[in-house]
This record gives sequence, structure tokens and C-alpha cells, in this order.
Amino acid sequence: MHALRPIIAGMENKQFGLIVFATSLAFVLVQLDVSIINVALATMGARLHTNVLGLQWVVDGYAVAFAALLLSAGGLSDRIGPRLMFMSGLGCFTAASMLCGIAPGSGALIAARVLQGAGAAALVPSSLALLNLGCAGDAARRAWGIGMWTAAGSIGLAAGPVLGGAIIELAGWRSIFLVNLPIGVFGLWLTQRFVAATPVAQTRIDWTGQALAILMLLCVTGSVIEAHRFGWSSLPIRGGMVMAILLMVGFVVAERRHAQPLLPLGFFRSCTFSGATAVGFLLNLTLYGLLFVLGLYFQQTKHWSAWVSGIAFLPLPVVLGLANILARNVGARLGAPAAMTAGLVVAACGTTSLAAIGPATSYPEILVGLVLIPAGIGVTVPLMTASLLGSVPRPRAGVASGALNAVRQAGGAIGVALLGGLPARCAFLLGTALLAVAAAIAVGMIRTAKPAQHPAGGTVGA
Repeated sequence: MHALRPIIAGMENKQFGLIVFATSLAFVLVQLDVSIINVALATMGARLHTNVLGLQWVVDGYAVAFAALLLSAGGLSDRIGPRLMFMSGLGCFTAASMLCGIAPGSGALIAARVLQGAGAAALVPSSLALLNLGCAGDAARRAWGIGMWTAAGSIGLAAGPVLGGAIIELAGWRSIFLVNLPIGVFGLWLTQRFVAATPVAQTRIDWTGQALAILMLLCVTGSVIEAHRFGWSSLPIRGGMVMAILLMVGFVVAERRHAQPLLPLGFFRSCTFSGATAVGFLLNLTLYGLLFVLGLYFQQTKHWSAWVSGIAFLPLPVVLGLANILARNVGARLGAPAAMTAGLVVAACGTTSLAAIGPATSYPEILVGLVLIPAGIGVTVPLMTASLLGSVPRPRAGVASGALNAVRQAGGAIGVALLGGLPARCAFLLGTALLAVAAAIAVGMIRTAKPAQHPAGGTVGA
């Protein structure tokens, strides 16, 4: 009963409960479309007559657009109001889902996936801003709301392969996109009906910074994907990486000079903000990459159907959802830094257990990793998100959440490109190393402290 008290307390406010429900429903769609496509790739490639490179861009077209536009979306959310931004993003995502479902070829599908990513970028930071405003400064209520939101997204991400396998068997690959339509329309109605208008801030959009961020991420992701075809030492790949570095330097210079930068670099003076974004990048790089690897392993090495492969992923959404809900209690007992570190160590044990998989590995042996990885990540993500939001001024919640999610989605895009090209054993060992680095960052940088005055104005956690 004690474990249920935070849930009951969070649900006492009906208005806030409806905000949590509406934003969580949209986040389910966003995360679902990250992973549901992994069990559809083989069928999609055959029907659209495209190769592996084309399929990689179908996956990462969404992820790159999502990551690249999140920073501007956060600032635009603050400027026009989180409610309007949220509804615009959900409408764009729903319309793009329809275009994906009727795409006549791989080129049209990639373009529609990019549009989906743009819609996702608009609604994610605005949904967190709605939660932050709706809790009215109540830290316990905010923690509950973020926990529910994160749990919904985690379930959507992890349930994607399970649901995708079933839908493909019943109605074909196009249905994995068309199923978003009624859910998106319901979410729009729910927001219009029950979420009140939100305040706006006088901000300017940093178009130079946005352009540099898009080009930088395209260079990094494109170079990693194409490296499997051209080779890491080839001139195009080296050139792409050098260009990405130059664009990153240009981005930092542009942000320092802009009066209202896309990403306020002063945020990174907070150890908690810097640590949380680094942990988020490494988490998504590992998780998204390993989901891709596991999908290929189930279908290509074990020769399981899309339906059986989807069922094999079933422990992920169950454990992730439970761990997200329990994260607040774990954080309260251990403190956020220790709880995050423990979660990352547990997840690393899971990736290590999967490093020995091969054609003869039994499913019970695989199950150990499928339980430990989501258990550890499920505890870490809500605490990471709450720590970051608690380290910045409330009026800048849209920018801060946009920064966190941009970094996380960039990590996911790079993870699919990087780990997806490695043998399963190497991918899981690399995943263990990445999670170990994330654990070291969590214990060394995440702080629980009162906000301190930021030199540029506002407050930011020390």
C-alpha cells in the first residue's frame, strides 16, 4: 500500500491527471514508431523493392528529424505556448502517419518518416512543459506525472516489436502506421477539451543554430550509416566526420553570440544538467542500437517470424513500465544519483549476459538480459528527466526538455547506425561499456541541490 501512495496522490488532481493522460498518449505514439518498424523491415523491403541502405534511412529519417528539430521545438513551445505547440505536433504526426501508410515507394516513405519526426519533435518538449506547468510547483506531483509519462513512452517503445509483429501478420506492414490515426485524433480532442491555454514567453527563434544543428546531425548519422558501405577510412566518411566537427564548432560559436540561443550553453554550467544529458545520450545510443540488433538476431539468426520475434520482446514493456512507476520510490530511498547508478549497473549486467548469444542460445538465457536491461533503464530515465528539469528555471522547461530529448534522440539515431552494423556479441559488449560510462557520469555529476542564480538570468541547479 505504501508503494501506491505516490500514484494515489498524483491522481487526486483531476485536471493534472487529464494532462498526464493526454501527453502520455501522444508520447506512446512517438515511442511506438521508433521501435515498431524494426519487425516490419524485411516485409517493407520486399514490398517496396528497397535495399538495406534504404531501410536504414527509413529508420533513421525519423530519428534524425526528431533529434535535429527538438531544440527549436523547445524554444518555439515557450514562445507560442506548450498547448498550441503540442496540438500542432500531434496533428503533424497523425497526418504523416497516414502518408507513411499510403506511401507508394521507399522515397515517399522516407519523406513521410521525416515529417513524422518533425511532428514528434514538436510534441515531446511541449508535453513535458505542460506537465511542468500543470504540477503548479508541486515536486511530488511533478515526479508522479513525469513517471507516468515516461512509463507510457517506455511501454510504447518496448511494445513496438510485439504490437508490430501481430499487426503485420493480421493486416500488413502499412497498418503499423495507420493504427496511429484514431489514437492521434482522440489525443487532439482530449487536449482541446480538457487542457487549458498556457502562457507564452517572448523569445526569438535561433534559425542559424537550428540550421547548423540539422546539418551537424545529418553529417554524423549519415557518415556512420554509409561507413558500412564505403568503409571508415574512406574519403567520404572522413570528410563527413570532419564536416560534423566544423559544424559543431560553428554551432557553439553561434550559440555564444545569439541573444536568445537555441541551446543556452549556460545550462551546461550545471553538473546535473550536463550529467543528465550525457547519460541520456548514452542510454538511447545503447537501447535503440540493441533493439535493432535483437530484432535482426531474432529474425536472421534464430529465423523467427515477425510475430514470434515480437512476442520474444514482450518482457521489455512489462518490466520497463513497472520500473518507471517504482523509480520515484527507489530515488527517494537511495537518492537520485545512487538510484540512477544502480539502474545503469543492472542494465549493464543485462547487456553482458547477452554478449554470448548465438544460434543455439535458448530463450530463457536471452530472457535474463530482456529483464535486467529494462529494469535498470526504467529506474534511471524518470530520475534523469526529473533531475534535469529541477536544475533549470520553470519558464525554460521547454528549452531544457528539448535539449535533453534532442541529445537522446541523436544518440538513438547514432546507435542504430553504429551498433546495427556490428555482430551481436560485439554490439552487446560495446553496450556494456557505454552503460558503465553512463554510470560513472551519474555518480560523478548528478547532484541534488537547491537552484542557484544563473549568471545569464533565471536559476539553474548547481
